[in-house]
Amino acid sequence: MGLQTVAVIGSGLMGRGIAYCAAAGGFRTALHDVSAEALERALSRIHLDLDEGVARGKLSKTDAAAAQGRIALEPELQSAVRGADFVIEAVPEDIQVKLATFARLDALCGDEVVLASNTSALSVTEIAAATRRPERVLGMHFFNPVPKMKLVEIVRALDTGDAAIAVTTEVARRMGKETVVVRESPGFITSRINAMIGNEAFFMLQEGVATAADIDKAVKLGLNHPMGPFEMADLVGLDTRLAVLEFLHKSLGEKYRPAPLLVQHVKAGRLGKKAGRGVFDYRERS
Repeated sequence: MGLQTVAVIGSGLMGRGIAYCAAAGGFRTALHDVSAEALERALSRIHLDLDEGVARGKLSKTDAAAAQGRIALEPELQSAVRGADFVIEAVPEDIQVKLATFARLDALCGDEVVLASNTSALSVTEIAAATRRPERVLGMHFFNPVPKMKLVEIVRALDTGDAAIAVTTEVARRMGKETVVVRESPGFITSRINAMIGNEAFFMLQEGVATAADIDKAVKLGLNHPMGPFEMADLVGLDTRLAVLEFLHKSLGEKYRPAPLLVQHVKAGRLGKKAGRGVFDYRERS
C-alpha cells in the first residue's frame, strides 16, 4: 500500500510499545516526545523488549537489530511527522491535550495522512472535529503490554471513511495485530467491559468479600483471565481507571459509578506500579 513511515506521538508506556510494534513490523518509526529524557528512557525500554522478543523466539537477532535501526527519536513534532504516512497519537488520556495535539497534527501533516488516536474511552468524533480531515481520523486502541497483546480496536467515528479504516487495518496487520472495528461509543468494547469488572472487584474488596489477592486468583483461575482485575488496574494506573469510569458514569449512567475505595486509593496517591503502590505494594519488589 506504499506505507513506509509511522510517527508515534508520545513515548510513555503505550507510545513506546506502539513504536516497538511499528518498527518490528517494518515501518520507519519516528517517536516523538517533548522530553528528551523520556525519549531516551523509551528507547532503552524498546531495546529491552526487542531482546525479550528474541529470547521468546518472536524475533530473530537480525530482525531485532533491523527494527532497532528503524526507530528515530524526534523531540520536535514537526520533524517527527515530516514524511510520515500514518500518525498514531499516544499522549495522556485528557481530551483537551488530545484536541490540541490533533489540531497541530492536522496543520503539520499532508492531507492524505490518517491520524489515529490511542484513546481507550474518549470521543474520537470530538477529537476528529479538531481537524479539517474528520474522514481520515479514527481510534486505534492498543492494549498493554503492546508488544504482547494481539488486539487493536479500530474505532470508527461519525465521519471516518472506509479508506481510513482499510489503511489502519493494514497498518495493524503489519504490526502483527488482530483487529475489530467498533462504532464509536463510550468505552468501545473492551474498556466498557473491563471497567465494569474492575469496578465490581473494588466494591467486593470494600465489602470484605475476599482479599485482593484471592479476588485476582479467582478471576484468573476461574474465568481464565490472564491477569486479575487488581493486577490489571495497578498496571494500567488507578488514576487512569478512575478517569475512564468517571467518563462512563457521565455517559452511560449509575452502573459505572466508581467504587469509593478506588477513589480513596487515587486520592491517597496509590496509583499502581508507576507509584510503587496501588492495590498491591511494589516497593519491596523493586
